[in-house]
Order: sequence, then structure tokens, then C-alpha cells
Amino acid sequence: MHIVLDNSTKSFKLFKKLALVAAVLALCVVVLGAYVRLNDAGLGCPDWPGCYGALTVPESESAIRTAQTAYPNSTVHVGKAWKEMAHRYLAGTLGLIIVTMVVLGWRAKKEIKTTPWLPTFLVFFIGFQAALGMWTVTMLLKPAIVSSHLLGGMASLAILVWLAHRHCANFNADIHLPNGMKLAIRFSLIILFMQIFLGGWTSTNYAALACTDFPTCHGVWLPPMDFKDAFHLFRELGQNANGGALTLESITAIQWAHRLGAAITLIYLGILALNVLKYRQLKLLAILLLIVLAAQISLGIANLILHLPLLLAVAHNFGAALLVVTLVTLNSKITKLPAR
Repeated sequence: MHIVLDNSTKSFKLFKKLALVAAVLALCVVVLGAYVRLNDAGLGCPDWPGCYGALTVPESESAIRTAQTAYPNSTVHVGKAWKEMAHRYLAGTLGLIIVTMVVLGWRAKKEIKTTPWLPTFLVFFIGFQAALGMWTVTMLLKPAIVSSHLLGGMASLAILVWLAHRHCANFNADIHLPNGMKLAIRFSLIILFMQIFLGGWTSTNYAALACTDFPTCHGVWLPPMDFKDAFHLFRELGQNANGGALTLESITAIQWAHRLGAAITLIYLGILALNVLKYRQLKLLAILLLIVLAAQISLGIANLILHLPLLLAVAHNFGAALLVVTLVTLNSKITKLPAR
């Protein structure tokens, strides 16, 4: 019987635990952020980082009166304000955990299985995410800012899942893949993030119900569409590039582009998963990818047919996050650990 002694430092052991906790918490932050946005609670607090000038939501009559006086252009909705603040509290907790990981990572830089610069970069990235969260409020849900905030949240989740998998997973089995297959697995993340952008752009422009029939749109395969205003990034919510109201043709173009992206994502990830099934060490991940992909497509169709019920809309965002987790894990699995 061989006894394996763990000579890891306390810093490294704690880093490993926090990496896993941070990945799970990041998933919760992403899903809660989607719930806040889809519940129209994104402006539940008109200021940042507090709420009506305080660190908690005003609830008493006097506190609400004071808040209403300080912010006369906003109406205090206690329920929506608490949803927004819950998201901020959770995101703030995640930020503190990542800062702790940076300190631990540099202390155990000879033991951690990535460069300590990765969690260090993540601190600055999360800081930029916080700025996007502030601008989301101060710029009144400007589509480019809100979509960037969503992409940033998914990117943060991806990095934390990578860190967690590198430190908590088993890398004993050697996986020999052709270079073409490795490249296809890497490229899958680009495909997914492009589709996440299209989904975020659809949601933030309130274009999810631009056409509610499926698989056609307004009864035809190619409805009248205006892509110029639809994807003009630097405009206000509900407005075109010239400041006028966004037309039906514009929001139809947004919805149709998201559908096309979904079809491309389904085909690419589906074929990829079927090919990955051939490798014993990756079989479970391939099956998981197929299951999540099928669920995600089904949720997208159900949201259209049932007119975007809140539960299904949040689940659709959760499905996108699970696809990120699955593909990042797959990419980590085929990447050898650095030699020590």
C-alpha cells in the first residue's frame, strides 16, 4: 500500500477551493443578471453602486420619501430594487473572492497550474465589468453596454471555469486528437460567443418577439428586414442611428439573425459533439454537450411559441451559460498541464 502525501501549501489548497467556488458563483451571477434584466429590474436602482444613495433598498415610508425626493425622475419599486441589489451583492462577493485568489495565486505561483497572471487579469476584467454595470444604469440600458455586460459575464464565467477545471479535474488520461479536431474544439467557443452576442442583442433591443411564428417569420422565410439600423451599435434603446424610432423591419432583422445564428450553432456544435463521441475520455462531455444543446434549442423555440415567459427566458440564459461551461471544460480537457 502506497501512501501519497500532499505537500501542497495552504495557499495552493485554498486557491483550488476558491477557484471552484468562484466558478459556481459566476454561474449564479450570470443567471441572476439575466433574471434581473428580463424582469425589467435593471433600473430598479437609478444610481450605482448603492441604491437611491444607500447601500440597501429604501423600504420604510420615510426612506422611500427621501429617495423619491433625491431622485424625482425615478419611481421607487422596492421589489425590483432588491432584485438589482441582490445581483450587485453577489457580483461584489465574486469580486472579493477573485482578489483573494490573486493573492493566493502569487503566493503559490510555483504550484498553481496556470500562470498567476490569469487571475490577475481577471481582477481588472471584473473591474471593467463593474464599470459596464454602472454604465448600464447611468446610460439607461443602452443596447451596446448591456450586451457587452452580458458578454463580459460569460467571459468571466469561462475564465473561472478554466481555472477550476485546471486545478480540480483529473488529467491522468492522455488524449490524442488530430490537430484539426483540436482546432474545431477551440473554434467552438468563438461560434458560441457570437451566438451569445446575438442573443444578448435580441434581448436588450426587446426583439425576442419581433416575430412569434416558427420556423417562418411573419409567415415567410425572408421577411422585410433592415440590418443597417438593427446592428448599429452606437444608438439609444429603441432608436435608430438618426434618433428616430426603431422600425419593425429593424427588430425583425435582429430576431432573424439570432435564429440564423442558432441554426449555425446547432449544426456546428452538433457535428462536433458527434465526432468527439469517438474518444473514450471525452464521451461524457460530448453527451452532455448534445443534451444541453438540444435543451437550449428547445427552450428558444418554446420562448417564441409561448411569448417569452420569464421562467423559460431565464432558463434559456442558463442554457447558454451551461454551453460555455461545457465547451470550456472540453477545451481544458484537451490541453495538457504545464510541466513542473
